[in-house]
Amino acid sequence: MTQTTARIKQKGKLFEIIVDLDEALKFKKGESNWLEVGGDRIFKDSKRGDVASKNDLEECFGTSDVSEVAKKIVKNGEILLTQEFRDEERENRIKQVIDFLVRNTINPQNNRPHTPERIKSALEEAHVNIKNVPIENQIPEILEQIMKIIPIKVESKKFRLVIPAVYTGKIYNIINSYKEEENWMNDGSLEVVVKIPAGMTIDFFDKLNSMAHGAIISEEIKE
Repeated sequence: MTQTTARIKQKGKLFEIIVDLDEALKFKKGESNWLEVGGDRIFKDSKRGDVASKNDLEECFGTSDVSEVAKKIVKNGEILLTQEFRDEERENRIKQVIDFLVRNTINPQNNRPHTPERIKSALEEAHVNIKNVPIENQIPEILEQIMKIIPIKVESKKFRLVIPAVYTGKIYNIINSYKEEENWMNDGSLEVVVKIPAGMTIDFFDKLNSMAHGAIISEEIKE
């Protein structure tokens, strides 16, 4: 259990609580309804042990109930991340990138995949900054950097999709990163050509079909 501080400024006043880091993050993301406050108090300054008054809580949050105020602080405020947590998150992102590249790329010189060790070494040598965004969204930028270190290319597949009009709104954001061509039909349906990493094919179509209930027509385009 790692304790940290969550804080928020309301009406010019600072309020802080002591919470478990993992528990608070899950609550903020909506993955849990449970939140325990260390010491059952709301502070003006947790390091000094300066407790907020009931009047301040009522004025700024509309209640002096510690549990309710704590939920508002975590949900709408800032959770201070420990250096240990930041390091662990960074290592997890690096592992995700390595796993993605091992599964979806090859060395074009011999048509064989790179080893995880070689890819990790290339990432370090190229000083790649892996951001806290979905891995697939930053792969083109990462590839551009490590291509200077090792020969590498993405193994991809191309598909033509026809998406019924009723599903285009919620599916468009999913396909937007992969689309090469698009053609809107008179009935509102969308014909689009997408190019996706080969290793993502199953997950990609599982996601589309779960949203469109199997109504999307797809055809692989052989290159």
